[in-house]
Amino acid sequence: MDIRRKPRGRSTIWPYLLLLPALIVMLSVVIVPIINAVSMSFQSYNLTRPKKIGFIGLQNYVTLFHDPQFWGSLLRTLIWVVFGVGFQFLFGFVLALLLNKYFRGRGVVRAVSLIPWVTPGVLIALMWRWMYDGNYGVINDLLMRIGLIHENIAFLSKPSTAMPSVIVTIVWQGIPFFALMLLAGLQGISDDLYEAASIDGATGWQKLFYVTIPSLRNTIFVTTMLRIIWVANSVDVIFNMTEGGPAYATQTLSVYIYKKANALDMGYASAMAIMLMLVLLLAAIPYLRNTFRDQEG
Repeated sequence: MDIRRKPRGRSTIWPYLLLLPALIVMLSVVIVPIINAVSMSFQSYNLTRPKKIGFIGLQNYVTLFHDPQFWGSLLRTLIWVVFGVGFQFLFGFVLALLLNKYFRGRGVVRAVSLIPWVTPGVLIALMWRWMYDGNYGVINDLLMRIGLIHENIAFLSKPSTAMPSVIVTIVWQGIPFFALMLLAGLQGISDDLYEAASIDGATGWQKLFYVTIPSLRNTIFVTTMLRIIWVANSVDVIFNMTEGGPAYATQTLSVYIYKKANALDMGYASAMAIMLMLVLLLAAIPYLRNTFRDQEG
């Protein structure tokens, strides 16, 4: 029998050739900028003083740990992420459950519900800034009409209301993401599970907690981790609504980094960016463990 074998070299190099374009893009867009940022974080790299650019070791990190604005921004980032992503998931889950049921016009409602997600962040910020306006904003007008307030509130100009206001905005933007991802997961749950639960006498709430949520565990975990990373890194909504004010009330770490970079203090901005990356890497460890566990399984 004549058995012809393909050349071993050609069969082994072909997969690498297919991966090469993606590898080049990854190196250009991700790896090289990270290396560049790490390098600048160890330098006095202020473009307003180009003659003084040079290696200063850990000085940027020492300054960072003694910077009250850094710690305040980190705390506000935690508040921003916990409440922003938490309410996004809660309302997105409810919306997914509603969209999973059959009713007339369901397709139209599903399409319309995606509008906040596909709208650019800058446009969302401008729209909500107008709605929150203390003089002619529609929110003040509605609250006045139903009698909840008797004078206009400058939502974005008061430290006590600025952060809740921008959190409401990011929640409104992110609800469709969770709704879409969870809806896809809901449609993958077999009806046999719900029929078996009904036979056993399970109520609607019991089906939710013992059938629906366990079946969506991986979907919930992955989407939540991805959204945490995106929200922690987001700048457009906060900056275009409040620029981090008033009195730093809405200045998250990503906004602080953007301000420093915009002031051309690239060394200090890079040091803070590396710290934010490390914090997000720590938050992503459960996600990575879950991914590797699924691959091994």
